[in-house]
Amino acid sequence: MYPEDFYYTKDHEWVKVEGDEALVGITDFAQKQLGDVVYVELPEVGSELEFHQSLGVIESVKAVSDMYSPIAGKVMAVNEGLNDAPEQLNEDPHGKGWIVRLKVKAATELEKLMSIDDYEKFLEGLED
Repeated sequence: MYPEDFYYTKDHEWVKVEGDEALVGITDFAQKQLGDVVYVELPEVGSELEFHQSLGVIESVKAVSDMYSPIAGKVMAVNEGLNDAPEQLNEDPHGKGWIVRLKVKAATELEKLMSIDDYEKFLEGLED
């Protein structure tokens, strides 16, 4: 269910490293908790994000939630497709539903994130 080559956060964001850049999105668990996504507020391209800084907002039929940057970096691109089709976060959260592409500021920050095994154990603890 969760890609093995991604990193994960306790806030249910994921990071996929591609060279010196990283795609960031929300996990399948997060989209299920949110319910149907109706709006996504994206950061400005070119803006600098610090670790755990709010990078935008997701509005669903159930709630409005902040998204947090799992690593520090410069916003290189945002998924403009989410403006017209925010439901991509529900339909394909680990693929077409990516949110932002960051230029990685410090690769050592990835060490603070969870592997797939750690994330799945973390989720098991939430279900107890």
